[in-house]
Amino acid sequence: MDGYISYAEATAAQADALATAIPHIERQVDELATRGALGEVGPLFLGIGASLAAAAPAVWHLRKRGITAWRLDAGDTPLPLATGEHPVIAVSQSGRSSETIAALNTIPTALRYGVVNTVPSPLSHLATHLVGLGSIPDSYASTIGYTATVVALSMLSEAWAGGAVDPAWHDFAALFRKTETMLAPQIDRAAALIASAPSLDFVGGGASTGSAEAGALLFREVARIPASAMGTRQYLHGSMESAGEGAHILFGGEREHEVARTLSGAGHRVILVTTDEVDGAENLEAVRLPHSSSNARAVLEALFLQGLVAAVAQSRGVEIEEFVFHNDDTKVDVGAAQ
Repeated sequence: MDGYISYAEATAAQADALATAIPHIERQVDELATRGALGEVGPLFLGIGASLAAAAPAVWHLRKRGITAWRLDAGDTPLPLATGEHPVIAVSQSGRSSETIAALNTIPTALRYGVVNTVPSPLSHLATHLVGLGSIPDSYASTIGYTATVVALSMLSEAWAGGAVDPAWHDFAALFRKTETMLAPQIDRAAALIASAPSLDFVGGGASTGSAEAGALLFREVARIPASAMGTRQYLHGSMESAGEGAHILFGGEREHEVARTLSGAGHRVILVTTDEVDGAENLEAVRLPHSSSNARAVLEALFLQGLVAAVAQSRGVEIEEFVFHNDDTKVDVGAAQ
């Protein structure tokens, strides 16, 4: 695959890549704040696929701060995009997502923001205010591109409207490495539990909704297992009734603990990813992450998902680097006119 590195290479280098990317991203966010580009009017995050999922923690953080913010699927609205005075942060790791570029192109120039990995790219040319991840080599099913995007969007949410980037990011690469080691045996047990499942439900509460969405996409792409994603409350309003023979991956706290116990007690396979002390049980694998901010936790949740899907794909004999379908209209040409 031209322009990509292997999944194994990307995940093996991820901690080092984040150690380099985090100060690079923070400098750009600080520069935007200094220029007065992170004002009082809350932003709309615009993306598709994993890029849309990556914005969920940032939206949660902004709303928790009392700042209006939301996410919009770039392919899910008529153009021109109607956003009023709200800045629009377009998110595309490649900088070539056709739907996101088309939507951003309808926004007044002063309100155009971009978060991209690849610079230069069509989207980076469109954005008046830009945060670049550093053109980090990434795998086809995105790994480091996704986690670095979560970091960038999180930092923007922290610095927006007179805030400040969380200083805990300075030590995050070390926490990431420690968590990698800690998760290894838990990933093995979790993969053994769900590897034969015919389908998967990913469910997350609050800021972890994006992890549920990213998880479902990753398992569809990498392990080719039909998967769906929902927020916890949506799941409880009817969708949980068709638990069936599938397995369930839950992210969150007390409410998700209760759902996990209910499902596993009824004989369903469950993985619960949490920062709380929770005992495992029959059909229930409890995966504990270290305590961190909701923004940082989303990156650690992604780390777990990346290891889990690799183990499940290997168990099922699926080659990670091979995709079944290729569409010719989801990416614009690098040289597309802006």
